Amino acid sequence: MRPRSHIRNRFVLIGDIALTIVSVLGSFALRLNVEELPFYFPAVVLMCAVALAIKIPTYFFFGLYRRLWIYASTGELRLITVAVTSASVLVSGVMLLLISAGRVVPGMPRSALGIDWLLSLVLIGGSRFALRILAEQTMSTRTDGKAKRALIIGAGDSGALVVRELQKSSQLNLVPVGFLDDDPAKQKHSIHGVTVIGSVADLSSAIDLHKIDEVIIAIPSAPGQLVRTINDVCRVKGIVSRTMPGIYELIGGKVSVNRLREVDITDLLRREPVRVNDEAVGAALEGKRVLVTGAGGSIGRELCRQIARRNPRELVLLGHGENSIFEILLELNQDYPNLTLSPVIADVRNAERLDQIFKQHQPQVVFHAAAHKHVPLMEVNIVEAVTNNVIGTRNVVQAALSQNVERFVLISTDKAVRPSSIYGATKRLAEMIVLTASRSTPHAYSVVRFGNVLGSRGSIIPIFKNQIASGGPVTITHPDMFRFFMTIPEAVYLVLQAASMESGGETFVLNMGEPVRILDLAEDLIRLSGLEPHRDIEISYTGIRAGEKLTEELWDEGAPLAPTRHPDIFRLDADASSSDLNLPQAIDSLSRLSRADDTEAIIKLLDELIPNSSMSQVKSQKSLLTFDL
Repeated sequence: MRPRSHIRNRFVLIGDIALTIVSVLGSFALRLNVEELPFYFPAVVLMCAVALAIKIPTYFFFGLYRRLWIYASTGELRLITVAVTSASVLVSGVMLLLISAGRVVPGMPRSALGIDWLLSLVLIGGSRFALRILAEQTMSTRTDGKAKRALIIGAGDSGALVVRELQKSSQLNLVPVGFLDDDPAKQKHSIHGVTVIGSVADLSSAIDLHKIDEVIIAIPSAPGQLVRTINDVCRVKGIVSRTMPGIYELIGGKVSVNRLREVDITDLLRREPVRVNDEAVGAALEGKRVLVTGAGGSIGRELCRQIARRNPRELVLLGHGENSIFEILLELNQDYPNLTLSPVIADVRNAERLDQIFKQHQPQVVFHAAAHKHVPLMEVNIVEAVTNNVIGTRNVVQAALSQNVERFVLISTDKAVRPSSIYGATKRLAEMIVLTASRSTPHAYSVVRFGNVLGSRGSIIPIFKNQIASGGPVTITHPDMFRFFMTIPEAVYLVLQAASMESGGETFVLNMGEPVRILDLAEDLIRLSGLEPHRDIEISYTGIRAGEKLTEELWDEGAPLAPTRHPDIFRLDADASSSDLNLPQAIDSLSRLSRADDTEAIIKLLDELIPNSSMSQVKSQKSLLTFDL
């Protein structure tokens, strides 16, 4: 079965044949007196034949029958003008030749040729735009009775794009009622028939006055504060708010304009997004051999994506899970076909294997993201946490030192500050290993420390979303639990920025604003799902899990904090607490205790090694097989 658009264009073709004849007849009728028409009838017939023989093929040539005219715009108007003018010039040329050859009735008015061009332009162009007008009226009649009323925030290019999509697509079931925009020059003006009815400050009154059912934020670069304000008003009014995808999503083909996404929790960070100095990052990575450990994890994958954009000479993807490495390899091969990619399946706990990899690829820049990260799991898998996070880090650092790696960045966590969990303690010890190594090499070895990452595998947001989709309850450990949050791109930007500015021995931390209460996060996410917390979705409290703290910190109290060239990144000087330790001997002791599976001794040693830790309260839980996530 042929597409309906072909059938419609067939009718357009038939219409053009009739209109061409009408145009020729009209040109003679307008030029001559009524009593003269019979005398020139042979000329009329001849000109009709010439016009049909030339104009219809010319219209085919210009593609007038390969378009959906219900979407006609100024571009199509220009095309119609060029096509009709070209056809009329050809017809006029042929007719003038026939007149000079004596094949036409003597005295045929040549001005009829010009009149025919004007009539053709009006008839051919008007018929096509009449199709668009008719389609829009039909769509409006079909949807007005049942469609929801939408208010558009932002009367710029994006807002105009949204309105046109809503007007053309009945599937969206939305009718644009008006715009809100803070630009005084746009007030009371119309875009595609939709009027700017006020500023964003008028949102609450506009919702009530115009009986709005949905608000669409058509400002892809809207700051978080504006999105939060709009979302709060919509929540109070009990209506849905959505935001238009950013231009990078549209260009990248991830979404189409008619797939307006609901406001995501990442839009509600209580601070501005991190800014990136691309020039500095590019200079640190372009043309370099770069190795990423843990390349299959959430942070590792995004690191690989961002590094690939900076044109490295080679990117080594090192990971323990073959499936995750295979997935990121396929993605990068497709997006960067000319980039040299080296997938390596290896365990960072295997020192000999790491030495072979570093000798073979000779990386110049290393990002160490491989780690076990789940706090409750590590509380019951102490040996795995130590061997992977501590022994594995030592192995990667030693391999890097042996091959004179120029830049080394460890991905760390706020849980390493005054740790109360096995995970936090092992990550603090990993920091100490890297910072100690920085004192024995002229090269730049540093640590990047940040808080919770929104959207990473196993993080709190996917868990909450699954619980909401299942009808609840949403489980929270404690109503007063606070955490720092950042997005995956922000975390990676911070890491890359640190790699571009490090001189060695620093711990970099991000200005992450105020910590966010987990309860507030859960309630916002429930509301953004169109539900009401404590009414539609229950929130229950399970109690603080082993190793957790109510609040986290990004640095030890009293530690000297210095600004950097980047306004959102601060620097802590090298950790002096590890200078008096015989760290290699301590790591060897942990390795020996891990082989003996002596978890009580491991906990005791960690408490002795790490300053300001509260590891003494951690109990060996190797027999605990289940716990509440």
